[in-house]
This record gives sequence, C-alpha cells and structure tokens, in this order.
Amino acid sequence: MIAVGLGQRLRRLLGKEDVLSISRRYFVSNGFDGTLTCIGVVIGAVLSGVTDGFVVVKIGLGAAVGLGTSAVWSVWEIERAETRAEIMRMEQAMLTDLGDTRIESQQRGVRLLHATASGLGPLIGVLVPLSPFVVSGTESILTMVEAAAVAVVLGVGVLSVFGAYMGSISGQRWYVSAARMGLAGLVVALLNIVLPG
Repeated sequence: MIAVGLGQRLRRLLGKEDVLSISRRYFVSNGFDGTLTCIGVVIGAVLSGVTDGFVVVKIGLGAAVGLGTSAVWSVWEIERAETRAEIMRMEQAMLTDLGDTRIESQQRGVRLLHATASGLGPLIGVLVPLSPFVVSGTESILTMVEAAAVAVVLGVGVLSVFGAYMGSISGQRWYVSAARMGLAGLVVALLNIVLPG
C-alpha cells in the first residue's frame, strides 16, 4: 500500500515539467561529471602502472562514492534552502503558516526526487565505464590498456546518450548534441595521456 502511494506520488511529481526539468539537469550534469572523472581515473591508473583491474575498480568506486555523496548531499541542502525560502514567501503572501501542509509535503517529495536524480547520474557515469576492469589485468580477458580503451569508448557512449537525450528534448539535432557531449570524453582521455603527471 505504501509502495503504491509512493508510486502515485512519484508519477505526479514527474508529470510536472518544472520538477522534471530540474531533476533532469541534476542527473545529466552530475552524470557528465562522473563519466569524465571515471575516464580520468582509468587513464591515470593505467598510465601509473596499475596491473590489477580490481584496483582500478576500487579507485573508481571510491570516486563514485565521493561524487554520489556530493551530488545527493549538495542538492538536498540547496533544494531545502530554496524550497524553504519559497514556502516563507508564500506564508508571507498568504499570512498563514504552511508547516505540516500538503505544500510542504510536496516540496519534500520534490527535494527527494532531485537529490535522487542528482546521485544516480554520477553512479551511472562511473560504473558503466568502470565495468571492463572487472575482467582485466594479468591473466584476464582484457589487458589493462584494452580495458582502458573500452572504458573510454563506454564513457563516450554514456556522454553521447546524455547529449542525444538533451538534444531531443530541446528540439536540436540529437546526433549533434550526442557528438558534442561525447567529444568531452575524448578530450579528457587525450589530456590525461599527453599531460605530464
């Protein structure tokens, strides 16, 4: 019964374009950050001589935890402050206390949705490109260099999906948006290869 109520509430929130557009921005923006971070991590690990794919996975998971926590926490606090300010403006205009009302409850639901979307973006952005390292290293299916190449391709793919999605909802040519977003992954990979460090 609780799950049905939550599902209905979620559908109602997702049906509001202003709510959906903000969640979408958080999801894509933080997914973009997570993907580029992962590409940098895997290239850096391989160039540093790491020979065990599970070490790269551990490093990547550490980045995912950090980015995911940052994404959820920051958005929760930002949205809490913004929605509280909005409720205060409404209270002043209506000359009434809106605490423990449907409006406040709805604002909490919106805040939870935004924070969840914000945290899911970097998790996808890190976990997808990181996946080849599960089967890489000495005496494995992929060499470390091959796993890094596959990770970059997967990262570029994730970025391209983000770009295609954003392009399609904004009426742009989805493939141009996909190419622009995917290009960022290649740039990060190349910068990590050519820059000293």
